[in-house]
Amino acid sequence: MDDVLSLFRDVVASVPAYPKFLAEHGVGPESVRSFEDFQQLPLTSKKNYQSRYPLAELCRDGRIGDMISVSSGSSGTPTIWPRSVSDELHITQRFEQVFRAFEADTKTTLAVICFPLGTWVGGLFTLACVRHLSNQGFPITSVAPGNNKAEILRVLPELAPHFDQVVLLGYPPFVKDVVDSGSGWASYDIKMVFAGEVFSEEWRDLVASRAGVRDPVSGMVSLYGTADAGVLGNETSKSVSIRRFLATRPDLARELFGDSRLPSLLQYDPRSRFFEVHNGTLLFSGDNGVPLIRYHIADEGGVITHEQMLEFCDDNGFTPTDGPDLPFVFVFGRSLFTVSYFGANIYPENVTVGLEQPEISDWVTGKFVLETYEDDDRDRRLRITVELAPGQQGDAARIADEILAQLRRLNSEFANYVPAERQLPEVVLRPAGDPEYFPVGVKHRYTRPS
Repeated sequence: MDDVLSLFRDVVASVPAYPKFLAEHGVGPESVRSFEDFQQLPLTSKKNYQSRYPLAELCRDGRIGDMISVSSGSSGTPTIWPRSVSDELHITQRFEQVFRAFEADTKTTLAVICFPLGTWVGGLFTLACVRHLSNQGFPITSVAPGNNKAEILRVLPELAPHFDQVVLLGYPPFVKDVVDSGSGWASYDIKMVFAGEVFSEEWRDLVASRAGVRDPVSGMVSLYGTADAGVLGNETSKSVSIRRFLATRPDLARELFGDSRLPSLLQYDPRSRFFEVHNGTLLFSGDNGVPLIRYHIADEGGVITHEQMLEFCDDNGFTPTDGPDLPFVFVFGRSLFTVSYFGANIYPENVTVGLEQPEISDWVTGKFVLETYEDDDRDRRLRITVELAPGQQGDAARIADEILAQLRRLNSEFANYVPAERQLPEVVLRPAGDPEYFPVGVKHRYTRPS
């Protein structure tokens, strides 16, 4: 608690925009003396804070950092997030925890960065953090083909034999696509680092089997990261073992998480990123290129102390794998607002534009449900179920093509993250008032949890 109060005071003193924000909400910084006072501070968000003040005023001492990353918004216009080397060094601690678990501090390791490169937050930021580990003495060599599958499959056979192990870092469906397209995985000692999407334990086992990952508990790790703040938390062997225990026990999952769905379960350092819960969604406070206080990321989830988690496991006869004594954060994702596909946030607004095109708008009511699912081969697919106007038939293929055109035009993450062969959505047409997707008299939700 003292750490987050210290961060608050530091941000008030050094970030020009934040005192202005507090003043607009009638809050005097001097009134915040305790953690209880801190919890009464107004929430910040991309809309009410980041987009309302000049970029420099959001940064410490009014100076923009030494690097810029971007993320797509609902309009497709990228949001700018300044970074600095100090941010990278801070986040490197999360990568250090992951790579030590891989024994990469002693084993020669080839790190293959499969996140998209360029201004996008994932690729260059990950590459920088991994190289910082190398600078600390970890025998890690990085190669950064980005999300160029052909280049990944070209460099791996040439480089991998020179190393004790290979770590693939990328969005889950893309890494699976690389594995399915390649061969000879059994000759490498493969580890994996993911980010961006929730996946099932069945998916973890399938990909581990195809890639020859010897231990999916310790050898496949998911990060919880956002463009707003870098890496917020990461899976550990302890959290993965607990998640796998709960995967076949939906009643216990509901008891612990409030939902039988299986969220991502990660551990975090509260001295680095401090989490709170607001109406079932997550807030965090942390130092970044743009320092953020009580920032509302709108991800559904919650926090569980380390002691509470161990007590829950003990009460249910389960002993987790050893791991750090850190609190847990669980994340269902932003299911009320977006779906995540190959690491790209897809917004309902993007789909709406496709349905508003000439002729197509005559076929449909404008209601739809956006969702992702795993097919029989555990590949992630994008499905859009569209409500037909009364008496209309429509052309699903034509609608899919138009939605795709608008996604590519409006959503720069989608255009750059999702492989071209996976971009065409599956469109399903349902009659007006369909009781499963479009029940009459019920408030419509444009996304559905996967």
